Amino acid sequence: MPASHRPGLRVDARITIPESELSWRFSRSSGPGGQGVNTADSRAELVWDAARSAVLSPRQRERLLERLSGRLVDGVLTVTASEHRAQLRNREAARDRLAALVAEAVRPPSPARRSTAPTRGAKERRLQAKKRRTDVKRLRRPPHD
Repeated sequence: MPASHRPGLRVDARITIPESELSWRFSRSSGPGGQGVNTADSRAELVWDAARSAVLSPRQRERLLERLSGRLVDGVLTVTASEHRAQLRNREAARDRLAALVAEAVRPPSPARRSTAPTRGAKERRLQAKKRRTDVKRLRRPPHD
């Protein structure tokens, strides 16, 4: 579907960033493209104001701002793509990258691991195995007079 007909950028099942919150900047790209690289603005920058976005819940916003703090400038997230020769492909790459970044940042943390002590049976089995191993190794030694 062309970008102009899209309802927004789908991040996950619950989050879709509306096109009105996204803005684009284009510039000349380095890399492959021959003479075209000097004339075409194929590098795509996708800009999204995460701090003022209406699609995030307060908890999601807090999590995103904390996890992406190194990438945000005044709450604004910028994603750049310039690996393709065509601007359209760079736009798609930037959209995919932004969606992946946001999805990872708003994902709830995994539950903390509860540490457990070994059971008495497990301790006994471990000691029995060590004794068996000791006996095997003792039998392999040359006789000791």
